[in-house]
Amino acid sequence: MTIIRQPSLFGIQELFDMEPTQKYEAIISAVDLDSMYHQVAKKSRLGAPEELNYAAMIISTFVRYIERIPTMKDLIKRLHDDLAFKLNCGFLVSDHVPSESSYSRLITKLEESDILEKEQEKVVLQAIAEGFITDDTVAIDATHFEARDQAQPKEEKPKSEPQKRGRKSKDERDGWLKEQAETEANLPLYDRKIVDQLDVPLAELRAEVPQDPKWGVKKNSEGQNVFGLATKVI
Repeated sequence: MTIIRQPSLFGIQELFDMEPTQKYEAIISAVDLDSMYHQVAKKSRLGAPEELNYAAMIISTFVRYIERIPTMKDLIKRLHDDLAFKLNCGFLVSDHVPSESSYSRLITKLEESDILEKEQEKVVLQAIAEGFITDDTVAIDATHFEARDQAQPKEEKPKSEPQKRGRKSKDERDGWLKEQAETEANLPLYDRKIVDQLDVPLAELRAEVPQDPKWGVKKNSEGQNVFGLATKVI
Protein backbone atom coordinates (compact mmCIF):
# COMPACT_ATOMS: atom_id res chain seq x y z
CA MET A 1 0.00 0.00 0.00
CA THR A 2 1.42 3.34 -1.01
CA ILE A 3 1.82 5.90 1.80
CA ILE A 4 1.24 9.48 0.71
CA ARG A 5 2.43 12.20 3.06
CA GLN A 6 -0.07 15.04 3.16
CA PRO A 7 1.56 18.50 3.09
CA SER A 8 0.77 20.96 5.87
CA LEU A 9 -1.89 23.52 5.07
CA PHE A 10 -0.51 26.06 7.55
CA GLY A 11 2.98 26.49 9.01
CA ILE A 12 3.43 26.74 12.77
CA GLN A 13 4.25 30.46 12.54
CA GLU A 14 1.03 31.10 10.59
CA LEU A 15 -1.00 29.26 13.22
CA PHE A 16 0.45 31.37 16.03
CA ASP A 17 -0.10 34.53 13.98
CA MET A 18 -3.78 33.66 13.58
CA GLU A 19 -4.20 33.14 17.32
CA PRO A 20 -1.78 35.48 19.10
CA THR A 21 -1.28 35.05 22.82
CA GLN A 22 -1.78 37.91 25.27
CA LYS A 23 -0.37 36.26 28.37
CA TYR A 24 2.02 39.05 29.40
CA GLU A 25 0.34 41.93 27.55
CA ALA A 26 -1.29 43.42 30.66
CA ILE A 27 2.09 43.79 32.39
CA ILE A 28 4.38 44.62 29.47
CA SER A 29 1.96 47.21 28.04
CA ALA A 30 2.58 49.46 31.06
CA VAL A 31 6.28 49.79 30.15
CA ASP A 32 7.59 51.95 27.31
CA LEU A 33 9.60 49.32 25.43
CA ASP A 34 10.31 51.68 22.52
CA SER A 35 12.55 53.92 24.63
CA MET A 36 14.44 50.90 25.99
CA TYR A 37 14.87 49.49 22.50
CA HIS A 38 16.24 52.84 21.33
CA GLN A 39 18.94 52.67 24.02
CA VAL A 40 20.27 49.27 22.91
CA ALA A 41 19.51 49.31 19.18
CA LYS A 42 22.09 50.11 16.54
CA LYS A 43 22.28 53.85 15.87
CA SER A 44 23.78 53.65 12.35
CA ARG A 45 22.81 51.76 9.22
CA LEU A 46 26.46 51.08 8.45
CA GLY A 47 28.30 47.97 9.60
CA ALA A 48 27.06 44.46 10.24
CA PRO A 49 23.27 43.99 10.46
CA GLU A 50 21.60 43.20 13.77
CA GLU A 51 20.98 39.50 14.27
CA LEU A 52 19.38 39.67 17.71
CA ASN A 53 15.76 40.43 18.48
CA TYR A 54 16.43 43.08 21.13
CA ALA A 55 12.75 43.83 21.70
CA ALA A 56 12.03 40.19 22.54
CA MET A 57 15.16 40.02 24.71
CA ILE A 58 13.94 42.99 26.77
CA ILE A 59 10.48 41.42 27.15
CA SER A 60 11.95 38.05 28.15
CA THR A 61 14.11 39.79 30.78
CA PHE A 62 10.94 41.18 32.41
CA VAL A 63 9.09 37.89 31.99
CA ARG A 64 11.92 36.16 33.82
CA TYR A 65 10.86 37.90 37.04
CA ILE A 66 7.16 37.39 36.36
CA GLU A 67 7.72 33.62 36.00
CA ARG A 68 10.19 33.53 38.94
CA ILE A 69 13.05 32.16 36.86
CA PRO A 70 16.10 32.46 39.15
CA THR A 71 18.99 32.75 36.68
CA MET A 72 19.60 33.83 33.11
CA LYS A 73 20.82 30.31 32.33
CA ASP A 74 17.41 28.93 33.33
CA LEU A 75 15.69 31.54 31.16
CA ILE A 76 17.72 30.51 28.09
CA LYS A 77 16.94 26.83 28.77
CA ARG A 78 13.22 27.65 29.01
CA LEU A 79 13.38 29.52 25.68
CA HIS A 80 15.06 26.49 24.08
CA ASP A 81 12.61 23.94 25.47
CA ASP A 82 9.28 25.80 25.42
CA LEU A 83 8.22 27.13 22.01
CA ALA A 84 5.03 28.73 23.34
CA PHE A 85 7.03 30.59 26.00
CA LYS A 86 9.48 31.76 23.33
CA LEU A 87 6.65 33.18 21.22
CA ASN A 88 5.04 34.77 24.29
CA CYS A 89 8.27 36.69 24.83
CA GLY A 90 8.11 38.13 21.32
CA PHE A 91 10.58 35.87 19.53
CA LEU A 92 9.78 34.41 16.12
CA VAL A 93 10.05 30.70 15.40
CA SER A 94 13.00 31.43 13.13
CA ASP A 95 14.83 33.51 15.77
CA HIS A 96 17.83 31.94 17.44
CA VAL A 97 17.76 31.97 21.24
CA PRO A 98 20.31 34.56 22.44
CA SER A 99 23.28 33.37 24.45
CA GLU A 100 24.01 34.27 28.05
CA SER A 101 26.71 36.71 26.93
CA SER A 102 24.21 38.46 24.63
CA TYR A 103 21.86 38.99 27.56
CA SER A 104 24.80 40.21 29.64
CA ARG A 105 25.68 42.84 27.02
CA LEU A 106 22.03 43.91 26.82
CA ILE A 107 21.77 44.40 30.58
CA THR A 108 25.08 46.29 30.60
CA LYS A 109 23.75 48.73 27.99
CA LEU A 110 20.57 49.27 30.01
CA GLU A 111 22.56 49.80 33.21
CA GLU A 112 24.85 52.38 31.56
CA SER A 113 21.79 54.48 30.70
CA ASP A 114 19.17 55.76 33.15
CA ILE A 115 16.26 54.44 31.14
CA LEU A 116 15.24 51.81 33.74
CA GLU A 117 15.03 54.41 36.51
CA LYS A 118 12.97 56.73 34.30
CA GLU A 119 10.56 53.96 33.30
CA GLN A 120 10.19 52.83 36.90
CA GLU A 121 9.38 56.38 37.96
CA LYS A 122 6.76 56.66 35.19
CA VAL A 123 5.08 53.40 36.25
CA VAL A 124 5.04 54.41 39.94
CA LEU A 125 3.60 57.86 39.17
CA GLN A 126 0.95 56.30 36.94
CA ALA A 127 0.04 53.80 39.68
CA ILE A 128 -0.26 56.65 42.22
CA ALA A 129 -2.42 58.69 39.81
CA GLU A 130 -4.74 55.71 39.24
CA GLY A 131 -5.00 54.96 42.96
CA PHE A 132 -3.11 51.67 43.07
CA ILE A 133 -0.49 53.15 45.45
CA THR A 134 -1.95 55.21 48.28
CA ASP A 135 0.83 55.17 50.86
CA ASP A 136 3.68 57.70 51.00
CA THR A 137 6.34 54.97 51.06
CA VAL A 138 7.43 53.01 47.98
CA ALA A 139 9.79 50.03 48.38
CA ILE A 140 12.04 49.30 45.40
CA ASP A 141 11.92 45.56 44.77
CA ALA A 142 13.50 44.66 41.43
CA THR A 143 15.63 47.40 39.96
CA HIS A 144 19.22 46.18 40.09
CA PHE A 145 20.32 43.38 37.77
CA GLU A 146 24.04 43.24 38.52
CA ALA A 147 24.22 40.80 41.41
CA ARG A 148 21.50 38.34 40.42
CA ASP A 149 23.67 35.88 38.49
CA GLN A 150 27.08 36.62 39.97
CA ALA A 151 28.43 34.28 42.61
CA GLN A 152 29.43 36.01 45.81
CA PRO A 153 33.17 35.77 46.58
CA LYS A 154 33.83 33.24 49.28
CA GLU A 155 35.59 34.48 52.37
CA GLU A 156 38.11 32.12 53.88
CA LYS A 157 37.19 31.61 57.48
CA PRO A 158 40.00 31.11 59.96
CA LYS A 159 40.11 27.71 61.54
CA SER A 160 38.64 27.84 65.01
CA GLU A 161 39.93 25.87 67.93
CA PRO A 162 37.97 22.68 68.65
CA GLN A 163 35.35 23.20 71.32
CA LYS A 164 35.46 21.30 74.53
CA ARG A 165 32.97 18.50 74.90
CA GLY A 166 30.36 18.45 77.59
CA ARG A 167 28.29 21.11 79.31
CA LYS A 168 29.69 24.62 79.64
CA SER A 169 30.69 25.85 83.05
CA LYS A 170 28.55 28.48 84.76
CA ASP A 171 30.98 31.30 83.89
CA GLU A 172 31.24 30.19 80.26
CA ARG A 173 27.45 29.93 79.94
CA ASP A 174 26.91 33.39 81.47
CA GLY A 175 29.46 34.83 79.04
CA TRP A 176 27.83 33.05 76.12
CA LEU A 177 24.35 34.30 77.08
CA LYS A 178 25.69 37.82 77.42
CA GLU A 179 27.33 37.58 74.00
CA GLN A 180 24.09 36.28 72.43
CA ALA A 181 22.11 39.15 73.99
CA GLU A 182 24.56 41.73 72.60
CA THR A 183 24.44 40.10 69.16
CA GLU A 184 20.62 40.18 69.07
CA ALA A 185 20.59 43.78 70.30
CA ASN A 186 22.87 44.84 67.43
CA LEU A 187 20.83 43.07 64.73
CA PRO A 188 19.06 45.23 62.10
CA LEU A 189 15.43 45.88 62.89
CA TYR A 190 13.98 43.45 60.31
CA ASP A 191 16.43 40.69 61.28
CA ARG A 192 14.96 40.53 64.77
CA LYS A 193 11.99 38.42 65.78
CA ILE A 194 8.47 39.73 65.24
CA VAL A 195 7.99 39.94 69.02
CA ASP A 196 10.86 42.43 69.26
CA GLN A 197 9.34 44.59 66.50
CA LEU A 198 5.92 45.08 68.08
CA ASP A 199 6.89 48.10 70.20
CA VAL A 200 8.83 49.87 67.43
CA PRO A 201 7.13 53.05 66.11
CA LEU A 202 5.65 52.91 62.61
CA ALA A 203 7.90 55.71 61.35
CA GLU A 204 11.01 53.74 62.34
CA LEU A 205 9.64 50.57 60.73
CA ARG A 206 9.08 52.44 57.46
CA ALA A 207 12.54 54.00 57.57
CA GLU A 208 14.22 50.61 58.09
CA VAL A 209 12.31 48.67 55.37
CA PRO A 210 14.88 46.48 53.54
CA GLN A 211 15.43 47.44 49.90
CA ASP A 212 17.75 44.60 48.90
CA PRO A 213 15.59 41.58 48.00
CA LYS A 214 17.20 38.25 47.25
CA TRP A 215 16.20 35.06 45.45
CA GLY A 216 14.99 32.38 47.81
CA VAL A 217 13.06 29.15 47.90
CA LYS A 218 10.39 27.92 50.26
CA LYS A 219 7.76 25.19 50.31
CA ASN A 220 4.13 26.00 49.56
CA SER A 221 1.07 24.32 51.09
CA GLU A 222 1.52 21.36 48.72
CA GLY A 223 5.11 20.74 49.78
CA GLN A 224 6.59 21.98 46.49
CA ASN A 225 9.55 24.34 46.24
CA VAL A 226 8.61 27.84 45.06
CA PHE A 227 11.23 30.37 43.95
CA GLY A 228 10.67 34.01 44.77
CA LEU A 229 12.35 37.41 44.88
CA ALA A 230 11.59 38.91 48.28
CA THR A 231 12.95 40.24 51.54
CA LYS A 232 12.98 37.82 54.45
CA VAL A 233 11.38 38.97 57.68
CA ILE A 234 11.87 36.65 60.66
